[in-house]
Amino acid sequence: MTEVALPDQLLVVIDPVARRSDGESVRIAKDVLSAGAATKVCLPDGPEEFARALARRGSRRPVVVGDDRALLRAVSLLHRQRALGACAVSLVPVGGVLSLARSLGVPMGAVAAARAVLDGAERRMDLLVDDSDGVVVGALRIPSLPAPSPSPAGVPLAGDPAAVRPPWLRTCQSLVRTLASRPGRLVAAPGSAPARPSRPMRLRVEVDGALVVDLDQPVEAVSVTPGVLGGAEVVVRPVSVGAAVAPLRVVGRRVTVSGADFRYRADALVGGPVRTRTWVVWERAWGLTLPVR
Repeated sequence: MTEVALPDQLLVVIDPVARRSDGESVRIAKDVLSAGAATKVCLPDGPEEFARALARRGSRRPVVVGDDRALLRAVSLLHRQRALGACAVSLVPVGGVLSLARSLGVPMGAVAAARAVLDGAERRMDLLVDDSDGVVVGALRIPSLPAPSPSPAGVPLAGDPAAVRPPWLRTCQSLVRTLASRPGRLVAAPGSAPARPSRPMRLRVEVDGALVVDLDQPVEAVSVTPGVLGGAEVVVRPVSVGAAVAPLRVVGRRVTVSGADFRYRADALVGGPVRTRTWVVWERAWGLTLPVR
């Protein structure tokens, strides 16, 4: 039987990335939390120790000090332990990747976030769970695939007639092209990369068993966001040829995407490649401690 976490007992798990990136904010968070509640502080050195600390939390309420990735790790581990219903997760955001924490309403300062842990209230939220038991807290996105990279200068692609030309001829031709192009050459700004065109994907998207788009309709992107009318909002952006094509928007509880191997971004993490994946909305599956409005 899972023990119910008590609000005045905290397990403070400090992610190693947070300790390295902003030790001062970590110290402040520890001081504020320790002054307001009975705390046990854990300093895991890696994912395995992080998981062990959460598994041995007992009746203590878990508080994660770290960035979005640390929060996602904690939610995923507690989901696999089927413990999300017994305790609310708290977060003191420290680190460089905090867009998810900000979108969820977590205060950004160490003092304000720690006080919200002590004085805030639990807010239950929906969760997307896939058929491999992976979770999505904020949003799922399937981006367009990058176009194949052009061959490096002087290196012909397989099947190119240049591949059978004598080496000396290819060298001369490359030198001529370089000299001819030098006057009109454009140099990219420091830190920038030339834009690469993307190629569309062919995916089959079904929501609650109803077909939204099939393989014969190329798409630019697919996004799935939980927490909309008790389900998830699915947005499919078809490829436009000439006139603009409006995105297709559907709300449902079960989303299946299939097609050629594709990768997907679940919050801050990238999954795949897979041929098919199904996500199901779990209503009010997890709780996050947030400031009282």
